[in-house]
Amino acid sequence: QVQLVESGGGLVQAGGSLRLSCAASGRTFSAYNMGWFRQAPGKEREFVAAIKWSGGRKDYADSLKGRFTISRDNAKNTVYLQIDSLKPEDTAVYYCAVDSSALRGVITTKVNEYAYWGQGTQVTVSS
Repeated sequence: QVQLVESGGGLVQAGGSLRLSCAASGRTFSAYNMGWFRQAPGKEREFVAAIKWSGGRKDYADSLKGRFTISRDNAKNTVYLQIDSLKPEDTAVYYCAVDSSALRGVITTKVNEYAYWGQGTQVTVSS
C-alpha cells in the first residue's frame, strides 16, 4: 500500500513563497517519477511539475516555469515543490502523485498515468 502525505500548504499573501513536501511510503520511492498537480474549485486537476526517479530531469507546466521548483530527496522518500512569487490564481489544492510505471524513462504530465495520490494540501493566496 502506497501512502503519500503532503504538507506545507497554507494562507499566504501574494508575492510570498511556500515549500510543499510530500512524504512517501510503501514503495521503492527512488524507482518512480513523482509529480505535483493542483486543482482549483470548479476546475480540472492540472499538471504542475514532475521529476524523474533519478532526479536528473524535471518538467514544468509552461505557464508556471520560473516560479515553481520541484526537487526530491530519495534518502528521505520525499518530494518537494517550492513556489515563489505566489499569485491569487495559484490558489488550489496541491497533490503529489506516484507514476504508475517504475523507472519510466520520460516524464509524463497525464493525470491518468499516475497511480497513487496524496490527500492534498490547500494553498490559498490572498491579494
